[in-house]
Amino acid sequence: MSLMRKFVLMIALLGVGALPLAHADATHPVAGKDYQVISPELNTDSGNKIEVAEFFWYRCPHCSHLEPALNAWIKKLPKDVAIRRIPAVLNESWLPLAKAYYTLDLLGKVPALHDDVFNAIHVQGIDLNNPDVLFDWAAKQGINRKTFADTYNSFDVQSKVMRANQLTRDSRIDGVPAFVVAGKYSTSVSMTGSEDALFRTLDSLIAKVRKEHSKQVRHASAKKH
Repeated sequence: MSLMRKFVLMIALLGVGALPLAHADATHPVAGKDYQVISPELNTDSGNKIEVAEFFWYRCPHCSHLEPALNAWIKKLPKDVAIRRIPAVLNESWLPLAKAYYTLDLLGKVPALHDDVFNAIHVQGIDLNNPDVLFDWAAKQGINRKTFADTYNSFDVQSKVMRANQLTRDSRIDGVPAFVVAGKYSTSVSMTGSEDALFRTLDSLIAKVRKEHSKQVRHASAKKH
């Protein structure tokens, strides 16, 4: 075998050997590329569980498209992980549907109607951003129209929307859908490059937080002794 052929063969073998390593790297998210570190950390509402907060907007087509895969992923989450949905408020035009979400939330209707809101907007073309249209739509879903309207305009909903607005700013996200894990790490499809990579990144960040919590517990225990 000539020296040149040996050289070409060696390069080819090195290339083949590098493929598994490159694939392995893709399963380990990189700060600044696949996710961002949030500082200061956001407050979470999930107690001792690892919180995964989804920032979304009902009129966002990407949020609507992600919903089936997201729901499937949520069903497989371990018991120490809690999902929290937060209607993002990136500008004033996002306020009406943030109020719509929290109205459904206070009425206990999010589990039943969350996906239906996406469907109404993106499949049926209903303008739920218009409060009157939204109230009529809610009535067709079996909710008392006056109850829905009163809740929509309530102080409780307004307070929740203001909190969502603050969390949106503090998370420093600039688009949706976006996710924040344990108030510490934010990621999105635009960062990871695909839906599959997004869920792998979320799984990795959850594992990262779980490991951090374990270290904190061991450290606290060691200090007591």
